[in-house]
Amino acid sequence: MGVNPTSVDSVIIGKDQEATLKPGQILHIVNELYPYTVQFIEETETPVLGRERKRKRPGDNNHNEKGEDNKAEKVVGMEPLDRSERTSVHKPSSAKSAEALKKGDSTSSKKASFGHWSQGLKISMHDPKMQVYKDDQVVVINDKYPKARYHWLVLPWISVSTLKNLNQQHVELLKHMHAIGEKMIEECVDSKHLLFRLGYHAFPSMSHVHLHVISQDFDSPCLKNKKHWNSFNTDYFIESQDVIKMIQKDGKVTVAEGTSDLLKLPLRCHICKEQQPTIPQLKDHLRKHGSK
Repeated sequence: MGVNPTSVDSVIIGKDQEATLKPGQILHIVNELYPYTVQFIEETETPVLGRERKRKRPGDNNHNEKGEDNKAEKVVGMEPLDRSERTSVHKPSSAKSAEALKKGDSTSSKKASFGHWSQGLKISMHDPKMQVYKDDQVVVINDKYPKARYHWLVLPWISVSTLKNLNQQHVELLKHMHAIGEKMIEECVDSKHLLFRLGYHAFPSMSHVHLHVISQDFDSPCLKNKKHWNSFNTDYFIESQDVIKMIQKDGKVTVAEGTSDLLKLPLRCHICKEQQPTIPQLKDHLRKHGSK
C-alpha cells in the first residue's frame, strides 16, 4: 500500500507493508497515491505472528482474545461462561469419555446379540400378528417361512434354548405342547384331507425350543432346497412323542452321531421313496400323489 492513511482498525499500514484483516476488523482504504492489492483467503490455522507487521495498540491482545471467545460462544449457541466453566463444557474428562464409549459398545453388543437372525423366534412369539393361539404355558405362531400349506410352531413361554436343555422337569410342558399341536390340527379346515406330523429338528437353526406342526403336502414356495426337504423327511426330524419318551427314560434328548449329514442325502419322495434330481421335479412328482 502507500503512505496514504490506509488502515486496519485505525492502525496505519505503511508503504510496502502487509497486514492481516481479522473477522470483525474494519479496513479503511484511500487510494490515488499508491497501488494496492487486497487478497481474500480462508486460513485454517492461526496466522504466524511474524508476518503481521502492523503496529499494535496496548490492550489489542485482550480485546481480540475476548472477542474470539465471545464469538465462539455465539456459534455453539450458549450463554457466555466463566473461563473455569469453559474447559468442562468443551473438553469432557477422558475418564467420562472412556466410560461413555465403553457403555456405548456394550449397548451395541447387546443390540447385535438380540437382533441376530437366530433369535427371531423370540421376537415373533410376542408379535400379536404372528400368534394364532396362546395360553399360560405356550404360544402358537405361523412359521414365517412355511414349508407346507399349514406349518405352525408351538413355543413355550419359558426360555429353553435347545433340545439339549430339556430334562424330566419339562415332560409335562412337552406333553402340553404336543396336545396344543393336535388341537391345531383338529381345528384345521383341511385336516380331513391332509396328513400332519409333529416333531423337532435335531439341530434347529433358530434358538428357543419349538415344536413343528406341519402338513405333509409340502406345497410351499418357501421349500427351496435339499436341506429344507431333508430336515422334515429324514431322521433329522424327531417325532414329538419320541422326544417325550426319550426324556422320560433317559432324562435327556440324545441325537445320534452323523444326524447332521442326513441333510445331504438325495431327494426322495416321502410317500413312494422314489428319488428325484431337483426340488422342482420333486414338487411335480408330489402333485401326482395328490394332497396327503
